[in-house]
Amino acid sequence: MRVRYVAALLAATVLSVACGGVTDPSQNKTENFPGTITPVALGGTGTAQIPFNISNGGEYTVKVATMTPTFNNYFEAILSLGCGGAIVQQNALGIVGAQVLSGPVTQTGGYCVTLVDAYNAMTVVENFTVTISHP
Repeated sequence: MRVRYVAALLAATVLSVACGGVTDPSQNKTENFPGTITPVALGGTGTAQIPFNISNGGEYTVKVATMTPTFNNYFEAILSLGCGGAIVQQNALGIVGAQVLSGPVTQTGGYCVTLVDAYNAMTVVENFTVTISHP
């Protein structure tokens, strides 16, 4: 039993190194994504999706840097595996100018941040910039 454990640990270590290991957050890629949210009241969906790729394990952060015209209410932010995939993290009390999502990632591939006017508080089309830091 102990030999199997050591063999599994060794295999995991080799695979981790072969796949590039974990990226230190100071080495993350930072990307800015512009977009718009059209409220349901104006014929839109009240949502916006931002797809991006993560190429290594490490940590991510998502910040809604701006919304114009100025939006001073809560919105929902969701991180999922691909757009429409399994939810990784959700924050129903996101605010502009603050980090809305963060955490570790161990799975590489396509991810998606979805912003939602969950409280129907938006009364005009909102232009935004989302900043995503990821491995």
